[in-house]
Amino acid sequence: MDNRVAVIGTGYVGLTTGACFAHLGHEVICADIDASKIERLSRGEIPIHEPGLAEIVEEGLQAGRLSFTTDAVAAVSDAGFVYLCVPTPQGADGSADLTYLEAAALQIAPHLQPETIVVNKSTVPVGSASFVEQVLGRSDVHVVSNPEFLREGSAVHDFLNPDRVVIGSADQGAAIRIAGLYLGLPAPLMVTDPASAETIKYAANAFLAMKLSFVNAVANLCEVLDADVNDVVLGMGYDKRIGHDFLRPGPGWGGSCFPKDSRALQYMAREAGYDFTILDTLLDSNDAQFDRVAAKVTRMVGGSVDGLRIAAWGLTFKANTDDRRDSPAIEVLRRLSAAGAEITAFDPTVTGPMAEMPEVAIAEDACGACEDADVLVVLTEWDDFKWVDLEKVAAVMRHARVVDARNLLDRGQVRRRGFEYDGIGRH
Repeated sequence: MDNRVAVIGTGYVGLTTGACFAHLGHEVICADIDASKIERLSRGEIPIHEPGLAEIVEEGLQAGRLSFTTDAVAAVSDAGFVYLCVPTPQGADGSADLTYLEAAALQIAPHLQPETIVVNKSTVPVGSASFVEQVLGRSDVHVVSNPEFLREGSAVHDFLNPDRVVIGSADQGAAIRIAGLYLGLPAPLMVTDPASAETIKYAANAFLAMKLSFVNAVANLCEVLDADVNDVVLGMGYDKRIGHDFLRPGPGWGGSCFPKDSRALQYMAREAGYDFTILDTLLDSNDAQFDRVAAKVTRMVGGSVDGLRIAAWGLTFKANTDDRRDSPAIEVLRRLSAAGAEITAFDPTVTGPMAEMPEVAIAEDACGACEDADVLVVLTEWDDFKWVDLEKVAAVMRHARVVDARNLLDRGQVRRRGFEYDGIGRH
């Protein structure tokens, strides 16, 4: 049996996983049903904005260790490891749609060599390893959970410098073989049962989301107490039990993981009959933060945005990615648009009208978004925004006002340029 790695699905997780395994020296083939995407990937063209990914894809292609195909059956037929990285869309109630996972398992089942290890890599509901085992119907192959902990914008770094590698397997031999794929990475390796491995991913993301919501609540309190949240979280973060990570206040949290995983954990708890009150509150508080930022903008312009022009810097859910899924920026702008505002936005990764909000005009640069604007709202923490010439911005705006929902700008400098300024948790 070949020890080649086959990756089914070339989305964010699948492409990063395949390219990084090739970088570690393994022979990897990635399969996807999208022929045009496979053709582009085979030329080294990356469909997502992810720092460092293009370079390691090109490295793998040039070394002959990484290839792409539309033939999933051929990809798995002589592979020792098959990573399932297919979409698991979420329903309105938080439940996961396992249609793609089931279809992939059914397709490859007859073509797997004995002792092949099939790996759930994407975030899947607790119990999915057993589900895949049942769908495969093969007692001579192993199903393992190996959850990903990749942050968009630093996924390549996170894969190659993980905080931990979690392997969920009922078979010790299969776990040892999976561990072998990660040899050389500086990280602790944890082996547990599949259900626990799957729960670890959900619990970790929900906890990080809770830290973000907590610091937003602290920021709101700081405004009432006339304290500065930046100093407060700096003092908190020096406590080793707390740490500085995920203590940056903002307009709320979003992206492809935290909202989806938190809602999924909420659904699983509800289905199991457990009242997960703290998680319910977490999700409600995040929605309230979107409202709060929109209200800040409204207050700054005098109580109503109806008919006013709003400039927005940033549309992605965070910097260094082109992902707008569940973006706090979009959520805030939706509220302002519903209140009658005319919005022009700039984001380094957006070049044309957005399907999510076609009514938002897209500017070519940050200064252009501010022309004739009554207020500017900073919604994504792109570093480029720190260096925009504020005098030019003030000159093109109708009123020099800014709501900095990321506390990105130097408020002293902003005020010296004649702006009214409001941040999150600071005055």
